Formats: sequence, C-alpha cells, structure tokens
Amino acid sequence: MTLRSLLVLLLTLTFAAAPFVTPPFTGYPADTFPVLIDQPAIQPMGYAFSIWGVIYLWLVAHAIVGFWRRAKSIDWDGTRLPLATSLGLGTLWLWIAPNYPLIATVVIFVMLVAALAAFFAADEFYDRWILSAPLAVYAGWLSAAASVSVGIVLAGHGILSNTDAAYLMLVVILGVASLVQYLRPEMPAYGITVIWALIGITLANLQSHFFVACAAGGAIFALGSLLAWQWRTQRKLHPH
Repeated sequence: MTLRSLLVLLLTLTFAAAPFVTPPFTGYPADTFPVLIDQPAIQPMGYAFSIWGVIYLWLVAHAIVGFWRRAKSIDWDGTRLPLATSLGLGTLWLWIAPNYPLIATVVIFVMLVAALAAFFAADEFYDRWILSAPLAVYAGWLSAAASVSVGIVLAGHGILSNTDAAYLMLVVILGVASLVQYLRPEMPAYGITVIWALIGITLANLQSHFFVACAAGGAIFALGSLLAWQWRTQRKLHPH
C-alpha cells in the first residue's frame, strides 16, 4: 500500500508539473484536421479551463494526505492503481495533443475510464473532501473534456458538421454525467464540475451558434435538476 501511495504522489506531481514544461494548450490546432474549423462549437470558453488550477491543487493535497496519513488505508488503496493510470497518461497528454489529436482523444478516454474507476472506488463518507471530492472534480472535468475532444475530431474530419458534432456530444456529456451523478448521490462535486464545463460551452456559443448554446443550457438545467433532487433527498434522509 505504501508503494502505491508513493506512486500516486509522484505521478500527481509530474501531472501537475506538465503544464510548466510544455507549450500552453489552447485546443487542438485547426490545421491538424482536414476540415478547417476556427471555433469548434463544442469547445468551452477559455476561462473554463481555469478549473485545472483547482484540480491540480486538490489532487496534490489528496496525494500528500494519502501518502503521509493514509498510506495503509484500505479505503484509499482501492483508488490508487486506476488513479495512477489516469495521472500517468495525463502527464503525457500535453505532449501528444498538439500534434496527434486522434491519439490524444483515445488517451483522454482511457484517462476518463481510469478516473471514474478511482472515483467509484472512493468512499463517499470517509475522508470525503480529501479522498472522494478531488477525484469527483477530476473525473467530472474529464467527462466533459473527453466528449469535447471527440466532437472536435468528428467535425474536423468532416464526419459531422461543427454544430451536429456539438449536439451529439452534449447528449453524451449529459447522459454520462447524469448516470455517474445518479450513482454517486453523496458527491455533488462531480456534477457541479460538469455544469462548469457546460456553462463554458453555453457562453462560447451565444454569439456564433445560438441553438448550441440553448442545448448546452438545457443540459445544465437537466443536470442541475438532478443535483437539486439529490440534495433534497439527502436532506430528508439525513436531516441533521
């Protein structure tokens, strides 16, 4: 267990350090696709990516506590191998993405699956704000980011139009996020993170693709309604 906790700590540090040793990533370069799209409709506004600061800091805190205080905890240990897998791939992702969007899309989906496995392995009550919550935020952002990546690739290769790819991926984001949030009702940080991404997509399209903005807004309403229902249900179950 101690070795696995050390592995997570080391990979978390390399993952958080990667943006400092790679060129700033602002999206896949348009000229890497056969179809030139200046503004992918599924891509959030730039400000939305600021959530990575929260993700990095929370994951680093998670890894330090996991190694320093919870190295031998069975509750923590179940999350470590899938999280290490996701973080290891994430460390490489910023080198892959600018030149190989197709490979980057495959990699980010593996990162997502591993992050969700770690999130589902985390206890929702024990050490919840340092064990489960950072994994929820990380998995929540990847749930949106992986779908964004697919949408850009579909449009960039002419498989779907820019807006049709956005509509399809919004359905995917809402479907995946609703299922995961339904299965993890005690950890709203996951759904809130996905809503953050959807707000970014909504604002990015208000001027250029109004109906995509409306669709993203509808997804926000649907996922927000699920979170509100879960909050009311938890209040009834645990009034104190």
